[in-house]
Amino acid sequence: MRQADFDYLAKFLRERSGLILAANKEYLVESRLLPIARDSGLEDIEGLVAAMQRNGSVALLEQVTEAMTTNESFFFRDKTPFEMFEKVILPHLMETRGGAKKFRMWCAAASTGQEPYSLAMQIKEAQHKMSGWRQEIIGTDISSEVLRRAKLGRYTQFEVQRGLPIQLLVKYFTQIGHDWEISADIRAMVQYRKLNLLEDFGALGHFDVVFCRNVLIYFDQQTKSQILERIAKQMSPDGFLVLGAAETVIGITKSFKPLKGCRGVYVPADADMSKIEQAAVA
Repeated sequence: MRQADFDYLAKFLRERSGLILAANKEYLVESRLLPIARDSGLEDIEGLVAAMQRNGSVALLEQVTEAMTTNESFFFRDKTPFEMFEKVILPHLMETRGGAKKFRMWCAAASTGQEPYSLAMQIKEAQHKMSGWRQEIIGTDISSEVLRRAKLGRYTQFEVQRGLPIQLLVKYFTQIGHDWEISADIRAMVQYRKLNLLEDFGALGHFDVVFCRNVLIYFDQQTKSQILERIAKQMSPDGFLVLGAAETVIGITKSFKPLKGCRGVYVPADADMSKIEQAAVA
């Protein structure tokens, strides 16, 4: 691949999606974009870049963006965030939202849906303690294709074996041929919308919980800060932000602070969470 083509793609992806393409990622570009080039009747990456530069079609530009920003996901990924949701976040919501019996959650960069569906199953498992409660889970992603798959709720044997407890597979999935389809009532708990995190997301409304995991690592420091500041504006005063294991708010924004004793969980800077922190540390 020519350096000029790599540089063009890096600039294009940064401006369009915020993705920072490291200099050693030529192999990733070729593995993800060569199939698109060949499907378009082009021989190589050089031909693809040339087509993009010749006022490339919207469809082609979206294909390139989606191919490079699509990241893998699996059920209950990294475990700890879901343990924190079950043991800390959900009990707090049940205690503090008892009057309205309602809360809202947002999974940013939801990919093919395993994260929001994992949370939906956790909520479903707690239904015996939540009679009359309503919850809204919004899953967003920049890729139309992964959202299509998420809405379908159908996964391969390999995908359901990655992190999904067997009891939940049996309880909430039906086998269809070689695939597994999640139940209609779990699918109905999640709404999916296409969203670029670089764009305004104020229309999504306010949330009590935001899962924004394993996506900020692809942005530069300034973009991370801007996204976190805008998330802060959409948060309840005692809401929770959950980031990936390699992500943090420290040194990036003053709008959030770590929740002591709860790895990967952050709360608005002015929130008094001393009661939760004392319980978590104990």
